[in-house]
Amino acid sequence: MIIFLVGYMGCGKSTIGRALARRLKMDFLDMDPLIEQHCGKSIREIFATEGEEGFRLHEKEVLAEIVTEQQDCIVATGGGAPCFFDNMEVMNRAGITVYFQMSPEKLAGRLEHGKAKRPLLQDKTQEELISFIRINVEKRETYYLRSKLIIQCDGVSDEYIAEHIVHYVQHLLNSSNS
Repeated sequence: MIIFLVGYMGCGKSTIGRALARRLKMDFLDMDPLIEQHCGKSIREIFATEGEEGFRLHEKEVLAEIVTEQQDCIVATGGGAPCFFDNMEVMNRAGITVYFQMSPEKLAGRLEHGKAKRPLLQDKTQEELISFIRINVEKRETYYLRSKLIIQCDGVSDEYIAEHIVHYVQHLLNSSNS
């Protein structure tokens, strides 16, 4: 079983994904480092030399490798991964997709401390950051909402989110064994 975690940057895909992998005794994969390994370049270098289009093609290739080569794992996708090509459909066919739904205000709060590492965010005030996130989430949510499990993450702990996913997976496994 592959569990794909989707949602906007800063929603907790990597952090919760690692904890979830430990609980379910599964491997954890983070797509951004996999793309960097695949290309032999950092994400920043890929964008600088190949643009977003080149990056998205590499992302699609890495997703295809995960789907064909992996069995039991948790995958933290990039925030835009579900929104390009047929990536969301590929993930839904290959496993369980989980959308970490979070308000722009909550995302901005979580991203505030790491803005320097994210070129698209680094020079924005808090108001500009919230507005930027709101616009981007609205564009992407059509894809995110195609997930098999949607978790409203505002006001809940990462522990709660991980436990919710564990229960969902256990329910699916029990249903398939009946």
